[in-house]
Amino acid sequence: MRPWTPRGGRRVRFQVTIDRDEEGVWVAECPSIPGCVSQGETKEEALENVEDAINLCLEVRSERSLPLTIETEPPTTLHP
Repeated sequence: MRPWTPRGGRRVRFQVTIDRDEEGVWVAECPSIPGCVSQGETKEEALENVEDAINLCLEVRSERSLPLTIETEPPTTLHP
């Protein structure tokens, strides 16, 4: 898979969140790209799938002249 490269030619890195749902499926999301969510049976599969989703979402948003990303807050870590 080719990483998505913007017009400037730089490779772009995105923060991804990953968690398990009630049924044990791993769900990965890229919060800075609206609607960019994927899943997998394993954590590794979910991360691979969200990488594909990021590439596809950016491609579609670019084709439709939509903003590629939105500004997001830095993640917070909750300590039990």
